Amino acid sequence: MVEDEQHGLFGGYLLLNSNGRPLEFHCTTPVRANRAQEILYGPTLREYLCGEQIAAALVRKTNLAPRMICTDIAEVLAVRQHVDVPVIAVAPTVAEPTTTSETERSENAAGQVWRVDAAHPVAAPKSPAGFALAGADVRIADAFPQDQADVAAVWETFAARIDLTEPFGRIHEAISEAQQAQRG
Repeated sequence: MVEDEQHGLFGGYLLLNSNGRPLEFHCTTPVRANRAQEILYGPTLREYLCGEQIAAALVRKTNLAPRMICTDIAEVLAVRQHVDVPVIAVAPTVAEPTTTSETERSENAAGQVWRVDAAHPVAAPKSPAGFALAGADVRIADAFPQDQADVAAVWETFAARIDLTEPFGRIHEAISEAQQAQRG
């Protein structure tokens, strides 16, 4: 999903084979809620737009059936009620500090020495429907707890060849490219 202030939400769907190669790619025209939808859907508007409108339409367009669906937008989990395969939302990764030691020493122009300790790790609170997969925090739709076991089983066939988070960058770039091509 890519959000553009002027046009709205653009959705992209990339279906990969077990080697991470693209089999299908689809993207949507921009979707923007009208005022009536904003009022009627209230706080569930993004779930409706991202999951039920955009993601469901993209999955219906495909010629091949996915074994699982991965997204980087939590609201897309709402598509799970419209598909027969597990859906996971992959949390954005946080860059690790680049220092090699736990403590660094730094000297400023006045000759003062400062000690800078590495940040203390803080665990993010886990959702009841969240778990770790391939080094990433993922979440499933609360109404489908069996998806965790199903995802783990499906992921075994991909784990050695696909980085769970990498395809999202390809999708975002492909959507941007499609937007530029439409503009001329």
